[in-house]
Amino acid sequence: MLNFRLRVFYSVATFSSFTRAAEEMFITQPAVTKNIKELESELGIRLFNRIANKITLTEAGRLLLHYTEHVLTLDKKFMFDLGVLKQKFAGDLKLGASTTIGQYVLPAILAQFKREQPDIELSLLNDNTQRIETALIDKLLDLGIVEGNSKNNQLKYIPFLKDEIVAVAHSSQSLFEKDEITLDELKSIPLVLREIGSGSLEVITDKLKQKDIKLKDLNVVMHLGSTESIKTFLANSNSIGLISINAVSKEIANGEFKIIDIANFEMERNFYFIHLHGVPSGFTEMFIQYALSYYNRK
Repeated sequence: MLNFRLRVFYSVATFSSFTRAAEEMFITQPAVTKNIKELESELGIRLFNRIANKITLTEAGRLLLHYTEHVLTLDKKFMFDLGVLKQKFAGDLKLGASTTIGQYVLPAILAQFKREQPDIELSLLNDNTQRIETALIDKLLDLGIVEGNSKNNQLKYIPFLKDEIVAVAHSSQSLFEKDEITLDELKSIPLVLREIGSGSLEVITDKLKQKDIKLKDLNVVMHLGSTESIKTFLANSNSIGLISINAVSKEIANGEFKIIDIANFEMERNFYFIHLHGVPSGFTEMFIQYALSYYNRK
């Protein structure tokens, strides 16, 4: 089992912040400071440079971080292998999901996984695809689930679930009366889209590019940071939103929203599991297989 002081050190080194480390580990900032000082005293060398409000690793700190990462990997492997022997798993798994997946796809999987594996501590960071990928590269997460494949060569992408981005209008607006529009009509209709860096916008941009249409050719009236914000906006504006079918299926079923077909144009995509290249931890692989089987059972 990894020494607690090393866990505190790893958290401070990862976040470059005593405050963030305290929040991450659910301890006080003075407790973080105390553990770091005791570790430095035990090793007889300074691990962090503290200049004004900035914290950086010393050469000794970088060396310790290198070995601590290896120990953490071994610790996770040990906990998983021990769970195999005991037929009871205990450990932690840090997940990150892009907004649509984290809000509309994962909750049911997480709830059932937790019922079956109550001693595995799950945490979920919900952010846009770009930030989830960055968090994985910075080793803040074990596994990401994102919209689209940005082909970052530091990451491995594993297909998870098919999705489609659809054009929708709210029942309170006049655009709701339309059943189909052309791509030329799409250029003039007021549109509301997700923010820069989101997987949804990346897919939309790529699909339009295949039709020789650029984002600037469209009448985009607003970029919003969540699908829920887009749905609320559409309820108060005669606009069309381009959003995941997974995010609006219930509202379509009850008649609040309607899909407006775009002639000869589809925006299908995959959701992907992503992790750093190499063999994923046992807990990571367990969750991937569980999520895949969950949707195969449906």
